[in-house]
Amino acid sequence: MAFKPGRSGNPSGKPRGTRNKTTLAIEVLLDGEAQAITLKAIEMAKAGDGTAMRLVMERLIAPRRDRAVPFALAKVQSSTDALAAAASVLEAVAAGKLTPSEAAELSKIIDSFVRIAEAADLTQRIKRLEDLAEGESP
Repeated sequence: MAFKPGRSGNPSGKPRGTRNKTTLAIEVLLDGEAQAITLKAIEMAKAGDGTAMRLVMERLIAPRRDRAVPFALAKVQSSTDALAAAASVLEAVAAGKLTPSEAAELSKIIDSFVRIAEAADLTQRIKRLEDLAEGESP
């Protein structure tokens, strides 16, 4: 067997900064032509070519990522608070103040908090039980 299981034939891998050969070849072909091609794409977009329009717009405006949600979420410190927060998120969706996807992300955050809070509560309870058990042993 040429290679042992779990061991790479090239453990050091490609050197940092190594560029893909295809990318390098395309850059050589486009060298000096990028401006002319860009102007042609803009011209085609202005003429009504939908594909060219999409290409130009994608380059002008970066794809939208997460954004800050203008929503006042009450302070959540317990599971009870989390229930109230989830209800307010639901109300905001119903009122059109939040999109369903924004509400889903906020709900994930609330759920994550509840899980962490429950784990912390469980840890405290176990610690108290262990302390009680140590106090009872001779």
